[in-house]
Amino acid sequence: MVSLLEKNQLDCFIKNNPSWIIDNNAIKKEFNFDNFIDAFGFISKIALLSEKMNHHPDWQNTYNKVKIILTTHDKGGITTNDIKLAESIDKLINP
Repeated sequence: MVSLLEKNQLDCFIKNNPSWIIDNNAIKKEFNFDNFIDAFGFISKIALLSEKMNHHPDWQNTYNKVKIILTTHDKGGITTNDIKLAESIDKLINP
């Protein structure tokens, strides 16, 4: 069962992953690429990954920037699913 993270769990995640920020019951990160094609390729990889995990991000793409917002809507905040997806997304950049 998926449950909301406690403050100490969330603090630990942010301490270990400082490029993610907490905002409005979500974790967010912006990725910058050299061009649109690289950004779109990254989005495609995330789409396949998130479908496998059955946990889908909110995102925005503007040319070479990809903004990702992770929250578990039906739980009303940040859960282990969000943390797992965030860590998996980071591994796409730094395998």
